[in-house]
Amino acid sequence: FPLSRRSSFNQLTTLHGRLDLPDLPLLYSEFSEMPLVSISNSQRKPLPQANWIGTVYHGLPPSSFTFREKAEKYLLFLGRISPEKRVDRAIEIARRAHRKLKICAKIDRVDRYYFNKHIKHLLEHPSIEFIGEVGHEKKNELLGGASALLFPIDWPEPFGLVMIEALACGTPVIAFPCGSVPEIIVDGKTGFIVNEIEEAVDAVHRIGSIDRRKCRREFEHRFTDRHMAQDYLQMYEQQLARGAARAAA
Repeated sequence: FPLSRRSSFNQLTTLHGRLDLPDLPLLYSEFSEMPLVSISNSQRKPLPQANWIGTVYHGLPPSSFTFREKAEKYLLFLGRISPEKRVDRAIEIARRAHRKLKICAKIDRVDRYYFNKHIKHLLEHPSIEFIGEVGHEKKNELLGGASALLFPIDWPEPFGLVMIEALACGTPVIAFPCGSVPEIIVDGKTGFIVNEIEEAVDAVHRIGSIDRRKCRREFEHRFTDRHMAQDYLQMYEQQLARGAARAAA
């Protein structure tokens, strides 16, 4: 930001991380003129004083994930093993719903203690299959085959890319209403937004009411790479127009 303040050209900064950290309000108050783009509207909430000029959702190439109209019976958790991702919730939901759960998850070194103390023993249940970290091809296969993706987070996740990866496969999402979830998932159409474990269990039993074709269409309508690029082009054009207006003043 100090370097950007001294520059003579137009600029734009997209923020991808969480913004509810204690040292950030002072930083963005000091550099309040810096134009910023959020990846969800919810990401902005901790820093209303920042110079937000727009929100651009992530986008993916439509060909990067394969639509599957017919799913298998298992549920899927895909993400990091960390406290805020709440894989423990996913395990409880699957067990109470009497459904198989496949867990594709990376365990970072910083989360190894948490995994060993709080999660590892939960994987002993016969309906839980821990696969570990997977590549894109396997991810595509598992997302497409799942009857639902479980996204039971309890932190203000700025976006949650795995949700739109699931939608691209036609797979509905069962998620808790944290961070960007209500902006990405249309409750009752592309999944279910729940507040309690019991609601999530009920959602598992109702997941067959979700039309997987509508999940894919929602992805194509809102979350492709083309939509993302068009939104950024609009932001760039706005910034160039503002710069030209300032130069002419």
